[in-house]
Amino acid sequence: MSERKPVQLVGGTASPYTQKMLALLRYRRIPYAISWGQPEDACAARGVTPPKPAFMPTFFFEGPDGLTAECDSTPIIRRLEATHEGRSVLPSDPALAFIDYLIEDFADEWCTKYMFHYRWHFEQDADNAGTLLPYGFDVSMESAAHQQFKQYITDRQVGRLYVVGSNDTTAPIIDASFRRFLAAMEGHLSSQNYMLGGRPGAGDFGLYGQLTQLVGFDPTSRAIAHDISLRTVAWVDRMADLSGLEPAAADWVVLEEQPASLGEILKELGRVYVQAQLANAAAAQSGEKTWTCEIDGARWEQRTFPYQAKCLAWTREAYAALSDTDRARVDSILAGTGIEAMLSPNP
Repeated sequence: MSERKPVQLVGGTASPYTQKMLALLRYRRIPYAISWGQPEDACAARGVTPPKPAFMPTFFFEGPDGLTAECDSTPIIRRLEATHEGRSVLPSDPALAFIDYLIEDFADEWCTKYMFHYRWHFEQDADNAGTLLPYGFDVSMESAAHQQFKQYITDRQVGRLYVVGSNDTTAPIIDASFRRFLAAMEGHLSSQNYMLGGRPGAGDFGLYGQLTQLVGFDPTSRAIAHDISLRTVAWVDRMADLSGLEPAAADWVVLEEQPASLGEILKELGRVYVQAQLANAAAAQSGEKTWTCEIDGARWEQRTFPYQAKCLAWTREAYAALSDTDRARVDSILAGTGIEAMLSPNP
């Protein structure tokens, strides 16, 4: 029997979504081959139309119409579930799977604000990232080229802080949220090894991707993590390669038996992410390029993201697709978190 060809992808070492997907592929024991570089260059080399927009990592899949490039990690995880059996990261219980979906969405769309803010808001961190990121593409880059690349990427990314809402006004909100999140993680990891039990879900890998940077790459957030939650620091190290873990169906903790600490993580989602999603979706619907709302008692303003409006629509669709019984179970664990506000199609 011939061996299955490895999954092909291109990404960057300092890309949280690249780290998310590499850890998932290792856990699921899916053979892969990654090249380090820019998705547009990799697509051009393969004669493939790049995704719009093109992000890291970009995967290359063979299909009936030839090779295609895809970069949205959430549907890619579901695609891999359909094409590769065993070691699933999606709970079979629909109610538990919905909570896992919420955690993954929070990681991908809000925790990335932590990452981008800490990386580029502070001079020390921006200098660290500007220095290291070029070497991630070419460790033997000549000094002159490196300095030019460093200046380009630093100027570009610092100039894009407004896109995710990071500025002097919102910096305290982001910092307070990150600290609360770490404290919630510290409490939760004292109860169980993964977000929903004794095996990782897609949400674990989403959080892991962002935390690889926050705990391992960026100086300011790394110091905060070491001060607040050493369990999280250790968890990130373990999540990197779970290929040796032998998961069983019983390793998922049923929704009704989840520790109270899970609720603390969900409350942080309800405290900050819900308001952002609702304001962004309203702006996208009305065609506004920016939006403003109050988050955690302070003014927040940022660019409108049509993709995040889609994320909210998909969350609502997943919630509506639950059976009445499973929806009631979800409602029970979400009661009082603030998440309820974004699940109705007409909030």
